Amino acid sequence: MNFLFAWRYFKAKKSTNVINVIAWVSMTAIVVGAAALILVLSVFNGFEDLVKSLYSSFYPDLKISPASGKTLTLTPEQLKQLSGISGIRSTSLVIEDKALIANGDLQTIVYLKGVDDNYPNVTGMAEKVRKGKFGLGTEDHPLAVLGSGVENALAVQADRALQPLSVYLFKRGGPLYTTDPLASLSNETMAPTGTFVIQQEFDDRYVITNLAFIKHMLGLKPDEYGGLEIALADPLQADLLKPQLLKLLGKGYLVQTRYEQNRSLYSVMGNEKWVIYILLTLILIVAAFNMVGALTMLVWEKQKDIHVLKALGASNGRIQRIFLSEGVMLALIGGGAGILLAVIICWLQVKYKLLALQGGSFLIDYYPVKLVPTDFLLVLSTILGVALLASWLPSRKAARTPIELRS
Repeated sequence: MNFLFAWRYFKAKKSTNVINVIAWVSMTAIVVGAAALILVLSVFNGFEDLVKSLYSSFYPDLKISPASGKTLTLTPEQLKQLSGISGIRSTSLVIEDKALIANGDLQTIVYLKGVDDNYPNVTGMAEKVRKGKFGLGTEDHPLAVLGSGVENALAVQADRALQPLSVYLFKRGGPLYTTDPLASLSNETMAPTGTFVIQQEFDDRYVITNLAFIKHMLGLKPDEYGGLEIALADPLQADLLKPQLLKLLGKGYLVQTRYEQNRSLYSVMGNEKWVIYILLTLILIVAAFNMVGALTMLVWEKQKDIHVLKALGASNGRIQRIFLSEGVMLALIGGGAGILLAVIICWLQVKYKLLALQGGSFLIDYYPVKLVPTDFLLVLSTILGVALLASWLPSRKAARTPIELRS
């Protein structure tokens, strides 16, 4: 019944046209606010998905690394037990260290990462090769897959290089010679075979080669590695499998999920999204002042109706709920229209790429969007909350209106 009264008051012709104008302005503000919230959250969702997909090409579902130091020991028996755990799809032994790579007079510092032949089954690195092929070579004839930034820094064409690259790594446990720094380095050569493109953070810093080659350069023992990267049948089970791995390995090992390997990145993305949501909500609250004015004038317009309803026995609570319902109805109509408008704009963006990214240096040339059902609930709840707050004062004023019936 409250909403019936509210609907009749909403569509009824007012004695003063300005009341209609203010009511429609307040509803328009809600439409724009709701659409803006959905659109901004959808863009953040799109970028978050894009970044996660890029990072998932490099970071595994789970990673076992040493709790301290650079290397850990994994025996064949431990590796067999790990591979036999239900839920683990594939594993890859890896090690990485800082290295100096030179092409003639050009040189750059990189992270040289050695991986075994199973690495493409654990990450999507092989799918990110844009030039040449994903080849690792052998210990005696190593090949290298360069990040695109490293390739540019060395001025080579990875798929058609005429001469090998020189690689320098610090000798493990060797002396540091101050007069001749190169004497403390292991020096080998490797041939570039491909270039990967993921994200600048990786493209400018990483070179991938075979595990045996780096172990030879560092002088590691047969069971010494830098870590074990794990791909799961269901990545969502990472938190459930982590305790099982820790129990099997014991102390001295660190097991991290993909989120924990990139904790700062995920935290920043989440915080940015919530900061923007709060700012847009504050703008929506400011826009709700129009609703306060519209409802206040509506209360003034319906003074006679309020007197009649009270004379018929309507309580103050009933009168207050009627005008609260008016505010909720404005919010539902405006919020629903705003959400529908946002969905249409997102669909057009996905289909026709209406809004392009400037610069041309990113992997995509348009703003990615992703609609999430929980965002709809969040935005609608926010609008209803704002509407109830905006409606409370006018509805309270209406409820306190004294009965004044005249003959």
